[in-house]
Amino acid sequence: MHRLLVALLAALDALLAAAGGIAVVLAPLALLWVAGLGSPDWSALWPATAAIWHLGHLVPLTVTLPDAYLAATGIDPSLASFTLSLAPLAFAAFTALFAARSGVRAAEAGAGITGWLSGSLVFAAIASGIALTGNAALVASETWLAILLPSLLFLVPSLVGAIVGAWRVGDDGPIDALRAQLSRLPATWASVPTLAFRGVALTTLGLVGVGGIVVVAGLIARSTQVIGIFQASNADAVGATVIALCQLMYLPTLVLWAVAFVAGPGFAVGTDSAVTPAATQVGALPGIPVLGAIPDASSPWLLLLVLLPVGIGALAGWILRSRMPLTTDPEPVGPRLVLAIAVATLAGGVGALMAVVSRGAIGPGRLAETGPQPGPLALAIGLEVLVGLAILLLSPRFGGAGFDDDAPHSYEETRDEEPAFSFSPRAQVPFDRDEHATGPAPIVAAPGTGISHDVWPSAYRGPDETDPAGDLSDDEVRARIRAAWAKPGDEGSAPHR
Repeated sequence: MHRLLVALLAALDALLAAAGGIAVVLAPLALLWVAGLGSPDWSALWPATAAIWHLGHLVPLTVTLPDAYLAATGIDPSLASFTLSLAPLAFAAFTALFAARSGVRAAEAGAGITGWLSGSLVFAAIASGIALTGNAALVASETWLAILLPSLLFLVPSLVGAIVGAWRVGDDGPIDALRAQLSRLPATWASVPTLAFRGVALTTLGLVGVGGIVVVAGLIARSTQVIGIFQASNADAVGATVIALCQLMYLPTLVLWAVAFVAGPGFAVGTDSAVTPAATQVGALPGIPVLGAIPDASSPWLLLLVLLPVGIGALAGWILRSRMPLTTDPEPVGPRLVLAIAVATLAGGVGALMAVVSRGAIGPGRLAETGPQPGPLALAIGLEVLVGLAILLLSPRFGGAGFDDDAPHSYEETRDEEPAFSFSPRAQVPFDRDEHATGPAPIVAAPGTGISHDVWPSAYRGPDETDPAGDLSDDEVRARIRAAWAKPGDEGSAPHR
């Protein structure tokens, strides 16, 4: 696809990502503005919309309560100004996913860098316009943060998506050069980078899924408390709608809190508070219905939740182990050990990122500190995932085909001999890894051993290309194998592939 067209499509993606986030806020807010205020001040609608959009993109807001409100409610004037920084991550997740998909499409179209730059610049321009026009006296934000943070939420996922797309289809540039360098390594080492990123994707998906299940379980188990707080608010239809929508926008934030709870370090809901499987100490909570799902006390059985990240690591290890090439028996430990450490380290980094984006302030005083701590969460997730990975990645492989140590494996050892080939689970192919690193797999299994036919060298296939034995005689099989594995330049040999 032409680069100009890719750039235009990426710019359209950025425009839709920004417009979608704004529309999700502006449309219901305008309806509530009319239904709740009757004769609203429309000049305040846009600053309110921009403030919510900024908060959803991790921009801290400074809230200043007017004197008339302080006098009517009796709030201490020292608490008139405070910071609100706990983000409703539904907005950030929408932007990040949209940006990542845009980067992947641009890379698959053959212009990943062009699409990434175009989309990022357009989104940054839109974020700048919102930041420069959206501040108000009651709710304001730092202009440079209001431009930088939303721009990064599009730029970084878009770049990651472009890299992933280029890794899939190639880019005739640095990604292909890196793959060429990796292809020169032994097969077990060359697969480590790809498997490491696959592993961190699996563990992240597993942790988020577990967090979602824990949130649902908490809401069901403590539904009485949640409903009681909702009823105690005495909100009318408009107020109940606002509360429900706000809680829905904060659902991804609560899921990340649940991940921290499952991993062990837990999270805070105010200064000097802690919600962990081992102990719970929260004190007075804001009258937000969804916070009623937080348990009042812990149970020793909750400590078993720590096994869930271990199980996620074990599942990821099983999937990665099944995709690792089997080249020798016994398998080398080095690649598997490096893979386990790499996935655990990346998973710990993801845990730290989860904590950073899901913590902040929800009010003045003790409510200035909520959410998990990055360091403890990263360490806990990294260690728990590492244990699960080690169980599956570092254990011996059972039931797989392997080499016979007494059988010759190289071209030189078998060239002048007449080896007895048999279609058995341990049939050997003459193989020299240094000379034939890109050739067919050296392990050949007979039909019925659980190995797909596509691992059989073409020399073993019969006329129908599906039955490895076919109708070939032993002499014909030997001749075809010698032709398939002959050195380039040998007289009468087939081209080496």
